[in-house]
Amino acid sequence: MIDLYTWGTPNGRKVSIMLEECGLPYRAHAIDIGKGEQFSAEFLAVCPNGKIPAILDPDGPDGKPMALFESGAILVYLAGKSGRFLPADDRGRFEALQWLMFQMAGVGPMFGQVHHFVRAAPEPVPYAIERYSKETKRLYAVLDKQLGEREFLAGEYSIADIATYPWVARHEWHKVDLADFPNVKRWFDAIGAHPAVVRGMTVPFLN
Repeated sequence: MIDLYTWGTPNGRKVSIMLEECGLPYRAHAIDIGKGEQFSAEFLAVCPNGKIPAILDPDGPDGKPMALFESGAILVYLAGKSGRFLPADDRGRFEALQWLMFQMAGVGPMFGQVHHFVRAAPEPVPYAIERYSKETKRLYAVLDKQLGEREFLAGEYSIADIATYPWVARHEWHKVDLADFPNVKRWFDAIGAHPAVVRGMTVPFLN
């Protein structure tokens, strides 16, 4: 059984959704980042970067336990372990990885900056709010264009969609109306109807 160390953030929910979609058995351990639990010696032994999520798989690729951090790397690992949500053909695999990297390098960091400056900054910083809000809407437009041509980001449902969905789920946090991006809304509603996604979005609170 895989141990998942997580909290209720978009990055944490990527992995719980993936585990639920794959049907892999796991135990969720709540790491309360508001209380600094990510800096405990126990967690740092699994994740030296001190950020959720992380996993510990007792049955790694060589039959030995394997600890892994970074949500994108974990999704690729679980796709390999389960044989699901990452196309086997070269073209399909690289297209899915391309959109996974788009999420890791663009969607996550930029949406996260909007979350911080709109919701958490001790005082308003108009330049930062404008800069990151503008870039967030640009990224939504990129997603909307792609999803106007494909049902899912890389054609078939993949780790790219699983990685992106929890960030779009916080669209209200960064003051984006999904009605302005109808293809994203169609995609978001379809994925949100998956029972595994519904379950994954509640972790770690139901475990």
